[in-house]
Amino acid sequence: MNSHCALGLCATALISIAAFPNNSVAEGNSLKDQLVGTWIYVSSTGTRQDGSAVQRPSLQGAVTYTADDRFHFITVRSDAPKYASSDPARPSPEEAVAIASGVVAYTGTYKVDESNRTIHVNIETSSFPNLVGAPNQRRIVTSITGDELKFTNPRTPAGITLELVFKRAK
Repeated sequence: MNSHCALGLCATALISIAAFPNNSVAEGNSLKDQLVGTWIYVSSTGTRQDGSAVQRPSLQGAVTYTADDRFHFITVRSDAPKYASSDPARPSPEEAVAIASGVVAYTGTYKVDESNRTIHVNIETSSFPNLVGAPNQRRIVTSITGDELKFTNPRTPAGITLELVFKRAK
C-alpha cells in the first residue's frame, strides 16, 4: 500500500468519526465506558441522617466493573489483627469478630443510568447477607476522570450516606 492510500484511509476515518458521532469511537466517553476497570479505594466519609459525621475505619480495597455488567467490591480494615494461629479456619472468637466486622465484600451485576449518572447494583452474594437482593441499591457518580472515581451510596443499611473515592488501578 502506498502512503497516499494510507493517508486517504486516515482522512476517511476522521471524516467518519466527525460525521457519525454515535459510532463506537465517540461512545468511549459514556459513563459505563469510563467505569469499566478496577478502582482502588482511597477514602470514604459517612454522614448520618441528622448530618453528624461517622468515624470511618482505616480501609483498603477495590471495586471492579466489567464490560459485561458484573462488578466486585471489597473493603477490609487495614488495621485488622493477625490470627494467633496460622490456621485461617481457627481464629479466636475475638479475632473472628474483628475480622468479620471489618470486611465488606459483595458481587453481582450492575446497570448504568447515563442520564442520572447512577450505577444500579444487584448484589448476588455478600459478606453482609442483608445486602443480597436488597432493592434500590444505587450509587450516584459525583465525579469521574481517567484517574479518579467518586460516588455516593445514598443510604446504607445502617442509614448512613457514604461518599467514596477511588483511583484507577495502574
